[in-house]
Amino acid sequence: MENKNNVPVFTFTITAIIVGAALYKQFDFVTLKFEKPALAIVYFIVFVFSIFVLIKNFKKRAGK
Repeated sequence: MENKNNVPVFTFTITAIIVGAALYKQFDFVTLKFEKPALAIVYFIVFVFSIFVLIKNFKKRAGK
């Protein structure tokens, strides 16, 4: 049998949507600052990681 390393795409998609929405809500467009900068950094790291995994999985599937 073939050993497949399937990335849970659905989970990372939902995570990216939720964290992206939280980042958007925390950003104050008048002052161009986040309400809680430390939490925004954590959200941004998780958001970028989720997008990275989704893109990596998409490229892997497109190459087949």
